[in-house]
Amino acid sequence: MTTEPEELLRAMVRIRAVEEGLADVYREEQEMRTPVHFSIGQEATAVGVCAAMRRSDLVYSGHRCHAQYLAKGGDLTAMVAELYGRETGCSGGRGGSVHLVDLEAGFGASSAILGEMISVGTGAAWASAVAGRDDVAATFFGDGAAEEGVFHESLNFAALRRVPVVFVCENNGYSLSSPLSSRQPAGNSITRWADRYGMPGVRVDGNDVFGVYAAATEAVRWCREGRGPYFLELTTYRWREHVGPNWDYDRDHRSKAEVDSWIARCPITRATEELRERVPGIDRARAQWETESREELAKAIAVAKASPFPAVETLLSGAYED
Repeated sequence: MTTEPEELLRAMVRIRAVEEGLADVYREEQEMRTPVHFSIGQEATAVGVCAAMRRSDLVYSGHRCHAQYLAKGGDLTAMVAELYGRETGCSGGRGGSVHLVDLEAGFGASSAILGEMISVGTGAAWASAVAGRDDVAATFFGDGAAEEGVFHESLNFAALRRVPVVFVCENNGYSLSSPLSSRQPAGNSITRWADRYGMPGVRVDGNDVFGVYAAATEAVRWCREGRGPYFLELTTYRWREHVGPNWDYDRDHRSKAEVDSWIARCPITRATEELRERVPGIDRARAQWETESREELAKAIAVAKASPFPAVETLLSGAYED
């Protein structure tokens, strides 16, 4: 599958506009009673990887999952309804921001449990291989989750069984408020951990959507050919606080200067500048995409607010019963 460069930019613009709009209403209305983890600043990782996959491939994510959900083709209206806790939400109003699912789009699931979807994504890819299909799974996680035991167990199993899974580490340098430098020895490398399990892995600038897309295309091709797992470490940075719509450079663990230095490396600005000479009118198109995306979000919010909450009688629907 080949995606035009401007489509990658458009996808990032849409995700940014949606998340910034959600952050605004989250603060103002207090009607979304779910914790939210925004990917503002990290859009290139989700877009670049998901664009390299086909619809039948599966994506799994952690708590910071809006970008992956939308990049894989998840239903925006259903996602917004989920954030408002309505029964028309993609998880029936029961999961909130951190538990999204859209199997039709190939978004398998997301979870707030740190590292959980690393093993689930590996299992889904293994099931595909056992069934004789050539579908690939990608599982997204942060640098903090790479320090969990399930990370190493899953990489070991995937390498041993030649599982067609792409491990995608979104390394934004922080686990909550703990910087990477306080958690790992100097000179350590997450990508090198993957190498020790015998799988190919590359470290890519996660704010370069075109570089991410190229690396992900190679990773997906490798997996689809039955050659086993592939590892991507994508260096990036979240602009907002770990959980919530606000800025957090007044909380001691990072400075405004640090945040501003990464804002200057904005993946959307970078892609726009790269396309400016090749795609006439790209700035005008970007402005139009932003407007369209905000209008799309406004309609989704209106639909969500007009939708009912789950009925009390269905409280246990989907739960295991004796």
